[in-house]
Amino acid sequence: MSAPTLQVPEAHIPTPVAPLRGVRHPDRARWDPWVLAAVLCAAYAAVSVGRYRHMATLSWDLGIFEQVVRAYAHLRAPVSDLKGPGFDILGDHFSPVTALLAPAYRLFPSPVTLLVAQAALFALSAVPVTRAAARLLGRRRGLALGVAYGLSWGVQRAVDFDFHEICFAVPLIAFSLEALLADRRGAALCWALPLVLVKEDLGLTLAAIALVVAWRARGSSSRVVPYALGVAVFGVAATLLVLTVVIPSFNTSGSYDYWGKVSESGSPVDGLDTKVRTLAWLLIPTTGLLALRSPLLLVALPTLGWRMLSGDEHYWGTDWHYSAVLMPVVFLALADALTTARRSSRPWLSSYAAQLPAAVAAAALALTTSLPLAQLTEAGIYREPAAVSGVERLLARIPDGATVEANIGPISRLTSRCRVFWLGNTQGVTPQYIALENVDGTYRDPVGYAGDLHPGAEYAVAGKANGYVVLERLTQS
Repeated sequence: MSAPTLQVPEAHIPTPVAPLRGVRHPDRARWDPWVLAAVLCAAYAAVSVGRYRHMATLSWDLGIFEQVVRAYAHLRAPVSDLKGPGFDILGDHFSPVTALLAPAYRLFPSPVTLLVAQAALFALSAVPVTRAAARLLGRRRGLALGVAYGLSWGVQRAVDFDFHEICFAVPLIAFSLEALLADRRGAALCWALPLVLVKEDLGLTLAAIALVVAWRARGSSSRVVPYALGVAVFGVAATLLVLTVVIPSFNTSGSYDYWGKVSESGSPVDGLDTKVRTLAWLLIPTTGLLALRSPLLLVALPTLGWRMLSGDEHYWGTDWHYSAVLMPVVFLALADALTTARRSSRPWLSSYAAQLPAAVAAAALALTTSLPLAQLTEAGIYREPAAVSGVERLLARIPDGATVEANIGPISRLTSRCRVFWLGNTQGVTPQYIALENVDGTYRDPVGYAGDLHPGAEYAVAGKANGYVVLERLTQS
């Protein structure tokens, strides 16, 4: 008798399932923001470190911040002698957040450490921008907005400006607004709270974010509203406290040095042409004006307000680093506005919104040809000029720990190992060395100029190289 055969009903036999077209590797999308950030980090670092290697520093800020971070790294008060002998930087701007760079600087004591950290922070901010845009608009449009943000003129100008503390504010604002757009209101407030430790004016930006959180939560999460309003009050109070109490207590003059830039502002129409151009740059190539449809744009008002009311014309334009904190605001406001504009019953608006992400990405790519990242196409940025090597050998003759009075050129080559003062602001300290960038021949008689700076002290030329001069003190009465 043969063994019985097990019969399986045909309907129960599993059938292989073919993979669906168009959804290959769905998990790869979540890595898009991080890959973009890595590429941007490399590009930003190449530009800023390349400028440093070419001794093309734009200001004394890199030297000031290196002195501050160096002090934190050695557990000392954050003194910057470039602002004046023994000047506590908390009496200038309230930016204790820079202490976070101290461990890295202790391991790698160089201004390059600050530049690379800044590049990484700016690049990190592209992650929440890209991620939020992709969640709202889809992978391709989200990536297009991420690329446009990473190449935006405001970020590129900041990368090109050596170092500034606002590099911490940019990712904080980006992560906060990403959480806000995802209706994670508590997270949005938590990401924004540290802004009060970045710079004294950013407490007002915190307040603006909190007010937008309260506005968006008013119908669906009424319990969030009082917390958000409380954070807004805290942001305003923190700003007032820092400006009127904290900074003056660290400042030798007992005041906030930048009040004059507002009190001497004159008429709001001063520099109106420059201010209008800045607003146009802020809204047209980056958002096609569509960001005006989003309440998130209100977060930009505190920064725009103090800049446009200031009497300092440097704040009005598109140069320097002042617009970097606005970039995540305008791009995430655009992503927010696109979610409703794409569903508009007006055909022209829905069509415009559908094409806008690609358009702003194309605009960013086109504008980059005249912005700092265009330097990446030049071979010279990747090598140190022979002239710079000669200057570095000259400055290396100054011994570690020496007191040096310098102008912009030599500063960042000396602050990691010497006590450096700003030229003409030693306030009675007679330095052992004076280092001058004299490429344009401003100082026709360097020795005589040193005698004018420090009567009674005698200096002699210790060396020259490619337009730089180092003077050494011989005697002091």
